[in-house]
Amino acid sequence: MELPQPTTTVLSPAVRTRVDRMLEEAAERQARRYPGAPTSRQPVHSVYVPAHQVDRDLVRDWAAAAERSVARAGGIEHLLAVHGLIDDADERSAVGELVLAKLRREPIEDLRIDFEDGYGAVADETEDAAVDGAVETIDALRQDAQLPPFVGIRFKSLEPPTKARGLRTLERFVAGLAALGPLPAGLVLTLPKVTSVAQVEAMVLVLTELESALGLPDRLEFEIQVETPQAILGPDGVSLLPQMIAAGDGRITGMPYGTYDYSAALGIAAGDQSMAHPAADFAKAVMQVAAAGTAVRLSDGSTNVLPIGSADEVDAAWALHGRLVSRSLHNGFYQGWDLHPAQLPSRFAATYAYFRRGLPELARRLAAYLGDGGGAILDEPATARAMAAFLLRGIDCGAVGPEEVPFPDTALRGIVANGPK
Repeated sequence: MELPQPTTTVLSPAVRTRVDRMLEEAAERQARRYPGAPTSRQPVHSVYVPAHQVDRDLVRDWAAAAERSVARAGGIEHLLAVHGLIDDADERSAVGELVLAKLRREPIEDLRIDFEDGYGAVADETEDAAVDGAVETIDALRQDAQLPPFVGIRFKSLEPPTKARGLRTLERFVAGLAALGPLPAGLVLTLPKVTSVAQVEAMVLVLTELESALGLPDRLEFEIQVETPQAILGPDGVSLLPQMIAAGDGRITGMPYGTYDYSAALGIAAGDQSMAHPAADFAKAVMQVAAAGTAVRLSDGSTNVLPIGSADEVDAAWALHGRLVSRSLHNGFYQGWDLHPAQLPSRFAATYAYFRRGLPELARRLAAYLGDGGGAILDEPATARAMAAFLLRGIDCGAVGPEEVPFPDTALRGIVANGPK
């Protein structure tokens, strides 16, 4: 029996037109709100240094102190053994050499000069002088070819008690840098303790005015530090983070998590405050969902257990730091805070171990996906993008040499931006 032919003209032209218009408008909104993952470099850490401790020798001093901490402990092999992240002796030796080379070449990837908690409340004249000193330091580091790829300040929050001082520091800092020439390419401005969408809107207004008044050629960008419960859950029971990102008008580049302010605000005892606390995991899971696809990058927080003191105390602190850095990486947080020079070798060792451990398999899988699709794992396009991003992060931080990856970094960035072809 011959089956009836399906009718193909049930929908009227008017309905089709309305559907097209509805979906086009939705697609445009979606594209503006979720531009996709950025392909530029993300630092593996932010080094927070109180403003009064910053000078033109800071980068060299931190590098030298980091190397001394390793030498006092018995060498880089000892640190790697404390971490316990690399079983193969040859690979452990290779990672050790890479870490030492990193400390000599680029010990700080992202320097944040702190005018907030690490600096404290001082007289206005004192902070003004420290702001001027920060500007002079950045200029001196640039002249000495010591300026980290990313640099900036954390100023005081826009909460009522500190609003005026925070804005005064921000204005003086940006104006001071602009007077010396082009702003650093990796300039980062950190807005802490954000509790409302209005604070983000105010920040956008301030930056717009600074650009106009100073004749800046590029848009100023900033990151919002997530360290208050109000940011995670607003008074109506809805997270404010997506609204904050939207209010940022494309200027928000990152959201670092503030371990101790957030934990304390929840009433968690000092001895239990940690990046690995379940409350921290909940906050960071909300951050991940809110930031996914928005081009806003995430950063984990810090540990205040420093590798100083007796040999046993140093080993315990390094072991903790290695576990926390590795945990963050496995959870999709590729950046964190470091507060002391002796944390630098630990940060790079754990980070390099992570990226090198996955290197051979992911390189093979991505090559198979882009080639004939052979192999024991059937990867999806989204996974191919994630593999390309992983390899690219490894190259950017120095864990992986470009010669170890069968793709140029330009090809990897193209896959991250546009998907595999």
